Amino acid sequence: GKDYAAMNHLWAETDDVVCIHPGWAALVGRKTVMESWRSILENPRQGAVSFYGAQYKVLGPGLLVAICYEQAGNAVMIATNVFALEDNRLRLVLHQAGYCANPPSMPG
Repeated sequence: GKDYAAMNHLWAETDDVVCIHPGWAALVGRKTVMESWRSILENPRQGAVSFYGAQYKVLGPGLLVAICYEQAGNAVMIATNVFALEDNRLRLVLHQAGYCANPPSMPG
């Protein structure tokens, strides 16, 4: 569902976070990033997004990258998510999603 509180909990508290929504300019800084998510998640016209094909790779101590596909209506995007250790848990520091011209099919 559209859970702003969960999204807020997921993102790191640092001001060094970066978010690039499909077709948007880069958003830098926690306040700006979270305002964008509030706007998206509170928009009644914004449809549901399904995720599939998640893969991850540990890049080093306290650093992980995860990729997945996002199905939104008829569009499929590929997303990159970078997590860093903050207060003993992995938190999101970078999210970038863009449209994928030739995605794999969603399972099921």
